[in-house]
Amino acid sequence: MCAKKVQYGLGEKSPQKTPLRWLYLPFMLLLGFGSMVLATQRIAAFFDYQAALGQPWGIAFGLPWYAPWSAFVWQERFGASDTYGFIDQAITHSQALFLLPQFLIIGFWLCFQKKLRSNANLHGSARWAEEKEIRTMGYFEGKGVYVGGWLKKYAGFSSILRAFRGKPEEVQHYLRHNGPEHIMVFAPTRSGKGVGLILPTLLAWEGSSIVLDIKGENWALTAGWRKSQDQVVLRFDPSDPSGASARFNPLEELRIDTMMGIPDVQNMAAMLVDPNGKGLEDHWSKAAFAMLGGAILHCCVMTRHAQKRTATLYDLSCMLADESRTIQDLFKEMVETPHENLLKEMFPEGVGGDKAHTFIASSAREMLNKAENEASGVVSTALTNLALYRDPVVALNTASCDFRIHDLMNHEKPVNLYLVISPADIDRMRPLLRLMVDMIVRRICAKMEFADGSSKAGYKHRLLLLLDEFTSLGKLPIMEKALAYIAGYGGKVYIIVQDITQLNAVYGKDNALMANCHVRIAYAPNTIETAKTLSDMTGKTTVVEEKVSLSGSRTGHMKNASVNVTETARPLLTPDECMRLPGPEKDSQGKVIKPGDMLIFTAGQSPIYGRQILYFFDPVFSARAKIPVPGLTPQYQSGITDSIYDPRPAAWYAATPVPAAAPPEQKEVSSEQYFVA
Repeated sequence: MCAKKVQYGLGEKSPQKTPLRWLYLPFMLLLGFGSMVLATQRIAAFFDYQAALGQPWGIAFGLPWYAPWSAFVWQERFGASDTYGFIDQAITHSQALFLLPQFLIIGFWLCFQKKLRSNANLHGSARWAEEKEIRTMGYFEGKGVYVGGWLKKYAGFSSILRAFRGKPEEVQHYLRHNGPEHIMVFAPTRSGKGVGLILPTLLAWEGSSIVLDIKGENWALTAGWRKSQDQVVLRFDPSDPSGASARFNPLEELRIDTMMGIPDVQNMAAMLVDPNGKGLEDHWSKAAFAMLGGAILHCCVMTRHAQKRTATLYDLSCMLADESRTIQDLFKEMVETPHENLLKEMFPEGVGGDKAHTFIASSAREMLNKAENEASGVVSTALTNLALYRDPVVALNTASCDFRIHDLMNHEKPVNLYLVISPADIDRMRPLLRLMVDMIVRRICAKMEFADGSSKAGYKHRLLLLLDEFTSLGKLPIMEKALAYIAGYGGKVYIIVQDITQLNAVYGKDNALMANCHVRIAYAPNTIETAKTLSDMTGKTTVVEEKVSLSGSRTGHMKNASVNVTETARPLLTPDECMRLPGPEKDSQGKVIKPGDMLIFTAGQSPIYGRQILYFFDPVFSARAKIPVPGLTPQYQSGITDSIYDPRPAAWYAATPVPAAAPPEQKEVSSEQYFVA
């Protein structure tokens, strides 16, 4: 009984034997018969069909036709005469006609048989993507974010023709991705991710954006161009005391006049008591979360009713640390205040006032029932996590809103929010940035609209979340979950980390972030763990190894030589090759002068061996980056933010601006802009 053959690879069928070889015998007989007929008729025509040739078989098409073997009879009969040497020539030609096709067929057959007996993908079918495949992936469409470059190398006649025309043999093509899928980048520090991915993207993306800009470099080089394209540019720097930073009050986003008020304050409380993303690990954090939700809602109601304004996190911190009364007095106030009536008075059309009062009163009553020492510990935990908002500079920048989350995707113009923070303040400001990102993601994923049996865009502008140094925010559980569905709400996430080790240290090895990113980009890694992962991602390929065995005397003539061909597996890129991936070349001053190589992985496709982009080599990108940011003056050296609700005084812009190059004429960035000689 024959064993069933196993199918290998990605559903590709193994070569199967065919009965074509049985057709060779009749073909050979037909070819031999035709060759003899051709030789015989050619000889007969040469002799003008004379009677000496004998009696023909018959007449057809106006010509006498002789027996096919007559040529050989005539060769024997007339071959001794020099006059009839043409007979030998005709027979030789017919023999060539008979043999040559057979030699060709046998040669092709041998090649075909060799292919059948081997499976080129037996141990793996990994290979680098070619131009046609890259085009199919949609990377040459010229829209969306930049994911890198690809170097097209011309060879053969094309290379000679380009050299004749004075063009280089290698051409850099820009690769852009405009689909809803998310992107993750693994790029160590100083590897060129800013000049090759972030800046080109921000100098071309047409929708709204949120940019995590640790050093402020992206704001300085891209906000001017985005402003020139009639977009809103906001720079939120909570440590900026000048007033030129955008302001954002998280409490203005709480929908206290709806049934969503309680979920909103609970989500905020969870972020406030977990400033580093480590989770609510102990009793004090969990108790502070339960208490803080009611305190936030109480602060919002009382501040709006008494002062006719929205409460702030500074107000919340002061309320919990009010020296004019004890904390027990505050909890009693929370129990006794008729929140339902106050909400009805402030929001006649609002709903959920009774539920809000129950929520506030129950959290306060829970604290009143605790022992004094325990209650003091819970309040102390909450106040510790609110200490940041007692900073007068932070209080200034969180006192009101220059934008609302709804504006990011639904304002009449695209809105760009740069979250700028100096590296020295990142640890201190992390809780506020985490709170903002968490609120933004939750709010844009709050509602999906449907029409005609399918979802429809409930927004005016797509939103790009460009999160450089993503792990500096700590663990954001909402981001890990939202990657699975945020694309359906118009969000596109572009995550940049230094390596897989850094990502796993924050989110754990079993995180879902990488799995939910359709496109993954890698520069030369610095850690072996990242290199091994990238090697596994490239896959295995089948290589042919030839081994030559020699036998005979060591000093005399070799008697035998045999060649053994074996197929073996190897990674398309080994871990050490990943770590030796060429990086950008730099001069003695550390300036990049030549791009490095990169890897681009697309789900379900062969990997792309790419070439980094350097924006300053492109004249269009360089011109766009030179456009100054709004309000760039000696007094405001980082520029002045836009504001949707509270524009800054015109006098701020009246100072002598910092000299800058005139804005160039805007045009589309070509997909073939710069060349590598």
